[in-house]
Amino acid sequence: MSGKIQVGIIMGSDSDLDVMKEASKILNDFGIKNEMKIISAHRSPNVLAEYASGAVDKGLKVIIAGAGAAAHLPGVTAAYTPLPVIGVPIKSKSLEGLDSLLSIVQMPSGIPVATVAINGAKNAGILAAQIISTSDQQLQKKIITFKDKLSEESIKKNDKLNR
Repeated sequence: MSGKIQVGIIMGSDSDLDVMKEASKILNDFGIKNEMKIISAHRSPNVLAEYASGAVDKGLKVIIAGAGAAAHLPGVTAAYTPLPVIGVPIKSKSLEGLDSLLSIVQMPSGIPVATVAINGAKNAGILAAQIISTSDQQLQKKIITFKDKLSEESIKKNDKLNR
């Protein structure tokens, strides 16, 4: 993994780390340099504004933002950057992550946030890789290989079931 950081992975709290590290792991598997930061939309809004508004100049291509409960981090991030933002709703204790999902998916017109499943950071990483691959043929080949492997695994499971 060489070159510039292409994906920023941010989360509102260190309690989100166990979920969000899955995004970093899959990006690393694809050879995509990424960084992880804890930036709260509520506790440190100025830090978030600086990070998101400076992301393009830093060379980022995609931001993945994970948040639980009120889950404003992805939306506020999207308001400050022209980059694609992928929201990861984090499962909360009180509403099992439904509150987070609805907060992230219900964005106002003009401020889109792609949203994955509750605790779906791995899929967020894959989606970020797919976005980047639109201008990187080598990466696109890696994603095709990854998807072929998924298909092969599924076929093997079916064969095993039918034996």
